[in-house]
Amino acid sequence: MPATFTLTDRVIVVTGASRGIGGAIAEAAAAAGARVVLAARKQDGLDEAAAAIRAAGGTALAIATHTGRPDDVENLFDKAFAEFGRVDGLVNNAATNVYFGPMLGIDESAWDKIFEVNVKGYFNCVRAFATRNRGGGSVVNIASVVGMRAAPLQGVYGMTKAAVISMTKSLAMELGPGGIRVNAIAPGLVETRFAQVLVDDEATRSHFVSRTFLGRHAQPDEMAGAAVFLLSDASSYVTGQTIVVDGGMTAT
Repeated sequence: MPATFTLTDRVIVVTGASRGIGGAIAEAAAAAGARVVLAARKQDGLDEAAAAIRAAGGTALAIATHTGRPDDVENLFDKAFAEFGRVDGLVNNAATNVYFGPMLGIDESAWDKIFEVNVKGYFNCVRAFATRNRGGGSVVNIASVVGMRAAPLQGVYGMTKAAVISMTKSLAMELGPGGIRVNAIAPGLVETRFAQVLVDDEATRSHFVSRTFLGRHAQPDEMAGAAVFLLSDASSYVTGQTIVVDGGMTAT
């Protein structure tokens, strides 16, 4: 069978899908033929994202979900299966970073919140997907280059992304015999509302941009191609890998 990037008739769950990287991936997956299930905490933002996909001719289901809460995640996948009969792919993108500063200055509640969403939330979703899946599939975890090197003023967030990269490798090993592939994407600095504090801070933005070969930060839709590749049969022999999409920053 020739390699194909199509997602025709596949059902893809995307978390953190109301905007930013998750929104761009959901739009690209729908454009590639997938029926997409959009998850995020706020229903209003999800409804707007779903309406935009439908207006472009796609199929979208919006379900408000806090991925750090197992009951919410179970509800997400129950509704996805009730609507479409199956789920073929999962994009773990929902994340938070409620603290920006030196690591030793973080308080326990902020630490717990970042780990609850960025690590526990990803694991909750993979487990819900894998335990229901009987025909293989693909998981794409959105990590970050700050999980691979020092993370100025976002060290705890970087720790969670390092955990995501480790989780990706171990889950790829455990789920591979069942035909489920697990990979990650590690973006560099992307201009989203989530990362606005980094983009707006001249010193931080320069730290990233000056180290890229392309001399700029990224836009959300520049992450979508890697995600469609990893969700599609074009990557059928790719698992346990982290694809870095950072304009060359980590190549030095």
